[in-house]
Amino acid sequence: MSVVAWDGKAVAADKQATCSSMRFTVTKLRRLGTGEVLAWTGDLDSGVLLAQWFEDGADPAKWPKCQEDKDQWVRLLVFSSAGARFYERQPVAVAIEDRFMAWGSGRDYAVGALACGKTAREAVEIAARFSTECGMGVDEEVV
Repeated sequence: MSVVAWDGKAVAADKQATCSSMRFTVTKLRRLGTGEVLAWTGDLDSGVLLAQWFEDGADPAKWPKCQEDKDQWVRLLVFSSAGARFYERQPVAVAIEDRFMAWGSGRDYAVGALACGKTAREAVEIAARFSTECGMGVDEEVV
């Protein structure tokens, strides 16, 4: 599972992936040549696939089939100087209107930290202290 936090200036993501009872380190955040930053929550392989779909032009006709499963879809988050938006089960971007937000299994801890004035990185670090579903370090990009 994951936690991704956005404080309006930066986005941070934990680095933990879990397979059965084993944890390992991965990257769930990347900056594109356009300056946009992508992050995802959910199954790692589907997240990478969805990020590639976005990088390839986000053509709705090429929407990954894995997103059609009502129980096993991924959330793709897109951050830029214009703000944040996300994709879930349909190839439609949903804008975030709040000044900060968090997603993933550690989101409740991270949102609480953000509401107390912590940065995105600090929010992910706090979530990782309390949620067994996230950890193994933090990646961060300033938007």
